[in-house]
Amino acid sequence: MMLDKLKKITDICIMVENIERTVEFYTEKLDFKLRRRAEGFADFHTNGVTLAAWELDHIGKFAGVSNARSPKEAHKACVAIELDAPASVDQLHEELSARGVPFYGPPQSYVWNARCAYFTDPDGTLWELYAWEEGGPGDYHGTNEDQAK
Repeated sequence: MMLDKLKKITDICIMVENIERTVEFYTEKLDFKLRRRAEGFADFHTNGVTLAAWELDHIGKFAGVSNARSPKEAHKACVAIELDAPASVDQLHEELSARGVPFYGPPQSYVWNARCAYFTDPDGTLWELYAWEEGGPGDYHGTNEDQAK
């Protein structure tokens, strides 16, 4: 039986260096609501999925998985948040930038027909704020003729 047939994805867990720093960033800069806090672990309730943060040394000790660090620039995942309109990306970028959230640059419109802005948390987890532009996602891999059909 394949996993996609069993259950929906309910949690995303990011591995972090320092849980205190992570909780501070997510609650103070991004306004996430802390749901549960334990030694080396925290999770935040969001709409439809739980975002968890687990300290590398803690997961290594208790779950037996590697706590190896990789360079901060080596992104392993991207957490994306869909907003209601392209202007919302610009507005949220402005608000979060004022709070000190480190963006890679201003929002841009991309070939996949979305307006996006990218930032990282203190451990280098990549985040994307995006909204579909007029016409929605479409199939940006096809030619213009394909998209017109």
